[in-house]
Amino acid sequence: MDDVLAKINERLRIAQIGVSVEQIHNRLYLRATLPPKPNSTKNKPYQQRIALGIYASKEGFKRAEAEARLLGGLIACKNFQWESYLKIPAGESLESQTIEDLIQRFEKYYFQTRERNHQSQTTWVVDYWRIFQKLPQKEILSAENILKTVVATAPDTKTRKRTCMALSALARFAQVEINLKPYKGKYSPKLVTPRDLPTDATIAKHFYEIESDSWRWVYGMLATYGLRNHEVFRLDFRAIAQGDYIINVSENSKTGSRSVWPCFPEWFEEFELQNVVLPEVDLNQSNAAIGHVVTTWFHRHAIGFAPYNLRHCWAIRTLEFGLDISLAAQQMGHSAKVHSELYHHWISHQHHQRAFELMVNKSNRPQVPRILGHQKIVKSSD
Repeated sequence: MDDVLAKINERLRIAQIGVSVEQIHNRLYLRATLPPKPNSTKNKPYQQRIALGIYASKEGFKRAEAEARLLGGLIACKNFQWESYLKIPAGESLESQTIEDLIQRFEKYYFQTRERNHQSQTTWVVDYWRIFQKLPQKEILSAENILKTVVATAPDTKTRKRTCMALSALARFAQVEINLKPYKGKYSPKLVTPRDLPTDATIAKHFYEIESDSWRWVYGMLATYGLRNHEVFRLDFRAIAQGDYIINVSENSKTGSRSVWPCFPEWFEEFELQNVVLPEVDLNQSNAAIGHVVTTWFHRHAIGFAPYNLRHCWAIRTLEFGLDISLAAQQMGHSAKVHSELYHHWISHQHHQRAFELMVNKSNRPQVPRILGHQKIVKSSD
């Protein structure tokens, strides 16, 4: 075990984390230069230990190194707060708290390690809180009720994968030993059944059938820029109103700020997107809540397809136009890997053929080599 500990601390030293892992008897601790604890008589940072409350096991060492890196990041960003690490008063230990109380403590810890904004609030609600609500709220968290909640989800699904991720985080926080990796399954976006996407002509036809000026503008933006539902309300509206067809999605969106180009660019003028008209939606809501408002409007007004289908169509359209996958992925706000996994489903033979024709008809495409002075090879007949 001494060798394992030495290797951990060597990695931390090379990475300049500023935190080391110590073993005292069979328990693990973090050691770093930290500010004085609340009510301390000292007024300058000094070397202190933080008890992790975990054993010196294989999994324990792994978690201790992760905790060391987290602590180092908090110190470097000047976001360290003792409240997240001080021992809980007697009678309120994590082991004796109900799941309901534990979730409240985890939420407080979660937002102490990141800024609370529309983006992080949506992540908390969708990826953590909703899943935590499936646990028995009045019980004590245990490996048994965690596993029961996991296996209640369908295997090899996005829900199962997300549930394992969230409950693993809660278990680590509560120091409950459980390994959910075997239960995550083989979910991948590649396994999702391709949607029946509307044609571009259908998309344009629906635009002119929408009576509301504001929702027609929202629809046009989704169709032209492939935005997520809530991102229509997280834009630089002033620039759009001044005629800038390259839109800027704000950093409060799911994946931070980015620029997006129109596809088709003609739709910016045809749909009169420069005339920004927003529906009455509370912009102080979370991204998820705003996105739900858009989805609900589409459903109630019988558009015939979900708003996300407009995003999928934008992705397919960029492939037909020949836009590099990595560039399209950046504009959509995800990685090239995710982009390929999600959208290669929808590349039909027709899409391939159209992309091929565009490619070979480019005036600046590479030309086939012409060999000067060559003679045609004629096969001799014996």
